Amino acid sequence: MSEELDALPGNAPDDPSAEAPQARPPAHAGPLDHPDPADPAEHPDLPPTERRNPASLALDRLDTAELLALINDQDATVPGVVRAALPQLAELVEAGLRTLRAGGRVHYYGAGTGGRLALGDAVELGPTYGVGPEQVVAHLAGGPRTAARARENAEDRPPDQDEPTPPTAGDLVIGITASGGTPYVVSALRAARAAGAVTALLSGNPQAPAAAFADLHVLLDTGPEVVTGSTRMKAGTAQKLALNAFSTALMVRSGRTWSNLMVTASAGNAKLRARAVRTLVTAARVTPEQAVAALDAAAGETVTALVALVGGATPEAARGALRRAQGQPWAAVQELTGGGVR
Repeated sequence: MSEELDALPGNAPDDPSAEAPQARPPAHAGPLDHPDPADPAEHPDLPPTERRNPASLALDRLDTAELLALINDQDATVPGVVRAALPQLAELVEAGLRTLRAGGRVHYYGAGTGGRLALGDAVELGPTYGVGPEQVVAHLAGGPRTAARARENAEDRPPDQDEPTPPTAGDLVIGITASGGTPYVVSALRAARAAGAVTALLSGNPQAPAAAFADLHVLLDTGPEVVTGSTRMKAGTAQKLALNAFSTALMVRSGRTWSNLMVTASAGNAKLRARAVRTLVTAARVTPEQAVAALDAAAGETVTALVALVGGATPEAARGALRRAQGQPWAAVQELTGGGVR
């Protein structure tokens, strides 16, 4: 489903033919495959994600294998788009790191597909890294209930002024919108900037109206979709890749891994506790019995148990070292061992 159809006037991107991904020519081409210049979908003021894709003009006449190949050809262009945005994404990670270290929060604001992807990204940080909405919170146009049932008109309204967790000075606010003009996101960024928060935008539009209210614009210009305006496709894939990369890099830089092992994940059920024990066995090179004992002594805190085991310290000393190291387990162990762990 399209994220939005409400691009604002005055945004004139380059010739759409220059932005079209390279793909094999459409099958069964005929005279009806040529765009109609009078078609509103060809209007140059539209963001790239709302324009027609020349590679899919014969879409409804392809057989199943051809159709899937065309979609796959287009999907294959997305990782390169995300790679091109890595310098800006790195800046965003550093901004998020400064925010969390200073006690602020990271906010996602999105509508439709982008909002649901952002909500999923934020929610998964709990079981994966032990981070909840007190640090990373997602705001979805229309409220959480729209995660299961779309309410397209919600994106035309600004966020509720009395929402329970509005951004404040010292927070980082990230707007997610394919067109770059969703009123919900534009309003959120404008209000966040007025509140003194750092603002950023993830969009697929080089001329995004919301960029006027963003300190940083991460451009994910995936171009026209296989089905015109269906931004759950390439644009959504790019948003998911970018959000996953952002949040994962933020968690790693925040000290929530030891090597490539999760050490701040919840151990609240049998599966997660078993994973925590395996993590301790692997990272500290101890027996399962020693890992269980250390985990129990640390009140189920995997990272505390790990620092205590590797650093040869009590859980209390491990917690103190972690606090002084701003949550970085490797730095905490180095403090406890005098740099003796390699």
